[in-house]
Amino acid sequence: MEKKRFAVLMCAEDSEYVKKVYGGYSGVFVRMLAEEGETWDVYKVARGEFPEDHELLLYDGFVITGSCSDAHGNDTWVRDLLDLLHKLHSMNKRLLGICFGHQILGRALGGKVTRSPTGWDIGVRTIKLSPSLPFSLSSLDLPSRLSIIECHRDEIRELPAKAEVIAWSEKTGIEMFKYGDHIMGIQGHPEYSKDILLHLIDRLIQGNCIMDAVGIQARERAAQWDPDKEAWKRVCVKFLKGRL
Repeated sequence: MEKKRFAVLMCAEDSEYVKKVYGGYSGVFVRMLAEEGETWDVYKVARGEFPEDHELLLYDGFVITGSCSDAHGNDTWVRDLLDLLHKLHSMNKRLLGICFGHQILGRALGGKVTRSPTGWDIGVRTIKLSPSLPFSLSSLDLPSRLSIIECHRDEIRELPAKAEVIAWSEKTGIEMFKYGDHIMGIQGHPEYSKDILLHLIDRLIQGNCIMDAVGIQARERAAQWDPDKEAWKRVCVKFLKGRL
């Protein structure tokens, strides 16, 4: 049997802490998703490292990661990523977008991404799953609500008609969406641990991205609930590996 091959499209720069403890953000994704016998490659697209067109056929699926950049922005690499996503969509490749990845997929499909009108969402949040989940996910026998780590201030505000919202929360109207049977976006971070979240909160405070009070509140929220990491792992693996 031919080995499955996947790629992580890295849209963020690693901090020294995440590199030291987790082997970088790509390492976090690979540990969550990889199974024995698979090949996983990493393209640092935020640095302009993209797969060549002839390489795209080699892959069974792609994961688009989070980022500090804006999915509604027009940086050169963001425009190049949009071009790549259009190609992959036309090839019917399986695409899983996380946070920024979720947003840039929505934009690539013709949706609208903006700043959230209610500001940052940082911490652990409970989201409600649609009763009409795709069959591939409904077979997982998930509860109607799952907790996930969030860290974002942008969100998808509008999706194209063919896209379907499959999860939402009190804070964000589009927490998950699907398009056909080959594209899925998750606004939260199924791959994050609480340790990574707390590290990010510190970085955001030090970078003056959020006020101290917001960081304190986020830490308090993180302490109150645990994310449903195992359930999210099953969701991501089930979708990405095409086990319909």
